[in-house]
Amino acid sequence: MTRVTRFALLLMAIFCALPATLFAASDTPGTIVKLTIHDTIQPITADYLQRGLREAARIHAQAVLISMGTPGGLLESTRVMVQAIENSPVPVIIFISPTGSRAGSAGFFLLESADIAAMAPGTNAGAAHPIVEGTKLDPILKQKIENDAAAFLRSYTSRRGRNVEAAEDAVRNSKSYSDEEALKLKLIDLVSPDDDSLLKALDGREIHRFDGTAQTLHLQGATIVTTAPSQRERLLSKLTNPDIAVLLIVLGGLLIYLEFNVPGTVVPGSIGTLFVLLGLFGLNLLPVRHTAIVLLIAAVVMMLLEAKFSSHGVLAIAGIASLIFGLATLVDGPIPELRVHLATALGAGLGFGTISFGLAWIALRARRSKVLTGPQAMIGGTAIVRTPLCPTGQVEIRGELWQASLRGPESLAVGSLVSVRDLDGLVLVVEPAQKPV
Repeated sequence: MTRVTRFALLLMAIFCALPATLFAASDTPGTIVKLTIHDTIQPITADYLQRGLREAARIHAQAVLISMGTPGGLLESTRVMVQAIENSPVPVIIFISPTGSRAGSAGFFLLESADIAAMAPGTNAGAAHPIVEGTKLDPILKQKIENDAAAFLRSYTSRRGRNVEAAEDAVRNSKSYSDEEALKLKLIDLVSPDDDSLLKALDGREIHRFDGTAQTLHLQGATIVTTAPSQRERLLSKLTNPDIAVLLIVLGGLLIYLEFNVPGTVVPGSIGTLFVLLGLFGLNLLPVRHTAIVLLIAAVVMMLLEAKFSSHGVLAIAGIASLIFGLATLVDGPIPELRVHLATALGAGLGFGTISFGLAWIALRARRSKVLTGPQAMIGGTAIVRTPLCPTGQVEIRGELWQASLRGPESLAVGSLVSVRDLDGLVLVVEPAQKPV
């Protein structure tokens, strides 16, 4: 074999080995995308999770690490998030951290859906029974909701190789588990104190994805890139707080009412409209009771009627009571964090009712009060005779001389006091006053 032949064979061997070398390099640890969910589970949380998973898929990250601590949230948003985790091309690690955090209600559903479920010491998870707040359900309907939630949890817990019975017990009996109990019952994969320890323990572990394929995690030395919520997501997350949404609507309503009473100021009306729209947008993302909306409308009507028809405060009190009860029951959230707190409803209801009723009363009295400018304003006033009234002459009122016509006696001397009773064109119709000069 000639040297040329040997050289050609060597080049072929190098080119054949090159793709394998590149492929091996592509398997080296690269990037881990970290998301932080320490909030209620609602549509904005779902948007944030989906955006993070898309970003991880775009940069071909090794894994997505979700640091989570939540009291729970909306079941519909939970379903969207679970579906996104199941369809993610990048493995998802959900870590209940730091110490003291919990994965309650909807958070437990998310924890069990992850490729790797982990908890920090001193954390807990569970209590995932579905709740319909403020409504006494029919036993059959209650059973249907419970069975649906349990079946939803079973549908992916078994594919993840976790304890289906213990997971279902968290739904049917509101069972909650500490980190040690969850690990012992095989509801989670490991307990770790922090992110670094967790990634080190998972490096080289083989996992089975939701579609059944096996994949080995290469996490040692990977760069953690934190994907924070955007400004839009932060703003919308604040708006989905029922207390903030209610306060925005109440404050906006007062500003709009002020604009109607003082037209032309523009600023209160425009700011009030913005506040009301922001509050309605936030409520649109939450489950709202229609009966509560009827109560709010009835409250406004009763307060307006009180300003127009005197009922000795009965309508005003009934309106304020309807307003408070309507605000307190406005949002039908499954957890306290997604409902309007009683203190907020009391403060907003009493404040709005008192201020709006006061403004309406002032406006009504202003409309009913007599004119204070122009000739009509002099009717009922007292004038001084400056030239003899026989029966006509001049009188002085408000520092001005007016032609006057005397009604009653034939004449009055200069200096007499007269009362203005009527106005005939530009002539005052006067009568002798009861007070002496």
